[in-house]
Amino acid sequence: ELKKDVVRTLTADNPHIPRDIVRFSFKEQAYKIVDDMDQTAIHFTLNGFLVHKDSDEGRRQSIRSNPEAEKTPVEEEEAPVEASAEATEEGEAEGEEPTEDAEGEGAEAAEASEAAEAAEEAEAEKDEEPPPPKIPEKKLANQFNFIERGTIVHRNPPREKGCQTDPAPYETFSENVNQWFIYDSYVEELQRLEKAKEKEKTKPVVAKKEDKKTGRKLSYVEPPHTDSLSKVAKAAKIAERMVNLNTFDDIAQDFKYFEDASDEFRGQQGTLLPLWKFQYEKTKKLAVTAISWNPKYKDLFAVGYGSYDFMKQGQGMLLLYTLKNPSFPEYAFSSESGVMCLDFHSDHPHLVAVGFYDGNVAIYNLKKPGSQPSFKSSATSGKHLEPVWQVKWQKDDMDSNCNFFSVSSDGRIVAWTLVKNELVHMDVIKLSADGTGMQGPEGLQLQIPGSGISFDFHKKIDYLFLVGTEEGKIYKCSKNYSRQFLDVFEAHHMAVDTVSWSPFHLKVFISCSSDWTVKIWDHTIKTPMFVYELGSAVGDVAWSPYSSTVFAAVTIDGQAHVFDLNINKLEPLCTQLVVTRKKNKTTHIQFNPAYPILIVGDERGLITCLKLSPNLRKMPK
Repeated sequence: ELKKDVVRTLTADNPHIPRDIVRFSFKEQAYKIVDDMDQTAIHFTLNGFLVHKDSDEGRRQSIRSNPEAEKTPVEEEEAPVEASAEATEEGEAEGEEPTEDAEGEGAEAAEASEAAEAAEEAEAEKDEEPPPPKIPEKKLANQFNFIERGTIVHRNPPREKGCQTDPAPYETFSENVNQWFIYDSYVEELQRLEKAKEKEKTKPVVAKKEDKKTGRKLSYVEPPHTDSLSKVAKAAKIAERMVNLNTFDDIAQDFKYFEDASDEFRGQQGTLLPLWKFQYEKTKKLAVTAISWNPKYKDLFAVGYGSYDFMKQGQGMLLLYTLKNPSFPEYAFSSESGVMCLDFHSDHPHLVAVGFYDGNVAIYNLKKPGSQPSFKSSATSGKHLEPVWQVKWQKDDMDSNCNFFSVSSDGRIVAWTLVKNELVHMDVIKLSADGTGMQGPEGLQLQIPGSGISFDFHKKIDYLFLVGTEEGKIYKCSKNYSRQFLDVFEAHHMAVDTVSWSPFHLKVFISCSSDWTVKIWDHTIKTPMFVYELGSAVGDVAWSPYSSTVFAAVTIDGQAHVFDLNINKLEPLCTQLVVTRKKNKTTHIQFNPAYPILIVGDERGLITCLKLSPNLRKMPK
């Protein structure tokens, strides 16, 4: 595949135009396919506000801004011609006024001289006329449609009696001026305070330390905190991914192209090829308590960190890794209590529901920066009394509100709904341990609540779900009945760690337990169809997304087991040691929804990515 030449031809055709458009031809009385489609694709349009200077509007605006330029060169040339024409008309008019009286030539000469003097005085007066007054410049039309300050307040508020010192005719004007003067004063004061705060932030911080040897106090100046890293964060992330791609190039090549050729000689057996290892410095002493792949971004997965030892409880973390960057997590959130479970929303992949060891549940929004969850339960909002072992998102309710369910050791299964930026809880069902009542004071019979460990909702039937308990029973429940179980399975002898419906078969589900067994059930039959004993406590089991007969499980001895019932109904096709250190246990396993890989977590905070060989991912016929 690497050596194959891929020829790509660039054309000027628009790939987004509709194809095979049919129109009725009245000439031929039949429908014809339209061949000549317009291939023009407009990528960017912008309506500008510039006006051409030679247009009518441009001339009007230039005349308003410069009155002297009102006359065009043609008009200036026509002006002296008109003046000369007026002079000749005046001369002709004067020549048409001869008197009939018999006067002497001297009188006519005197009258002619007087007319000439009058004409010269008129021309002098024309020359001495003052220039026309300049027209004040008018503002151009505001292209941005801003509101002027004077039009904001339509009605001035009444003034106090003590301030009425201005004359009555000027009262409104003075009120307006005083109001804006007060407003400007407040704005200037606010700007001054903001500048003062910025100066305080940029001031270097002087810290003092004591030298243990000499006893002297040493002072040093810390550099001011700048936000320059945030400006290059995206570019730095891309550069970091490119560096990791070069560093782990051999692993990336194996992930993309390597196929184990030895599977042809193994018969039906297969292998798991180790790829990347994901580990964070702050989670080396924490156990992997939950793993979930993102439903939209197939390379992104979330990992919850906490502790299964109730004597060693402390802080927890939620990390999100991507296959593009194995060396550092994309997102990191710390919590006061250990994270025990998590789940991505299928329709909103940026929402992560998390359950904690202290009984709280929370929702993290990956679009909002910050280390704290966007929503979190509290003691007053119905939190669980014991650790939350599993959370599952459900479809939005009738009001389009996001909701999820949680199960805890206190026996409550709670529905959490996000209503108006707060979590609203409602108890769906309360488990009870059958036959484990105890004698209370005055002969009262006390009922001990059941302890839920795991649950899963049916893929097609919305109201149907299964609950695995600490006593080893599996309850088939319905959202519609809060006090009654649909069925009870005597499944295991110890706690049911995982129960999961098959994504392909509507009646089949799988369960695993600390009693070393994995069982496959039909929910209409009380006895299991398949039972597999793996020789050690089973921590987790998961169905594959590509085949209805393939599933994988991990045991606390550090091994991963992959089964394919289509090939071998009795034994696993692959049993491989994933964790090499002593006193380390594998806790969880998950298949990738798109790629032939799975990830395994252990008690030391390490995530191992493994690639399935061809024998382990055969598609059923």
